[in-house]
Amino acid sequence: MRCPFCATHDTRVIDSRLASEGDQVRRRRECTTCKERFTTYEVAELALPKIIKRDGARENFDEKKLRSGIQKALEKRPVNIEDIEAAVIRIKKMITVKGEREVQADDLGELVMKELSALDHVAYVRFASVYRSFQDVNEFTEIIENLQKK
Repeated sequence: MRCPFCATHDTRVIDSRLASEGDQVRRRRECTTCKERFTTYEVAELALPKIIKRDGARENFDEKKLRSGIQKALEKRPVNIEDIEAAVIRIKKMITVKGEREVQADDLGELVMKELSALDHVAYVRFASVYRSFQDVNEFTEIIENLQKK
């Protein structure tokens, strides 16, 4: 593993442990040249399905885009990074377990909303307002009432 500080190729692992419910391995590494320490995460590489957008276009599943959308909804909310990572992993696992080569973007959006609902209700409403293209206040009221019923 190349050191991100001095670009030397010689680093050593000083600690390994499971992270994100056992789906990742977190490794603390130390550069043998500059002695800086850094963290890496190791995950299994899976064949993820293509996403079918609302306009019919198909694109590769993009974990960074998924994480970014969740983080935008959770901006300035009291949610740990570990909880966000765990949600991303659960979503990836759910679409992988289905075994389908293509997944509708709407289905992926519903999985994100389910995770956000469990993490933070404000983030859930934020995401839903963009995802479902709310046109007026009544739609906000309806989704908030549904949250209060749960």
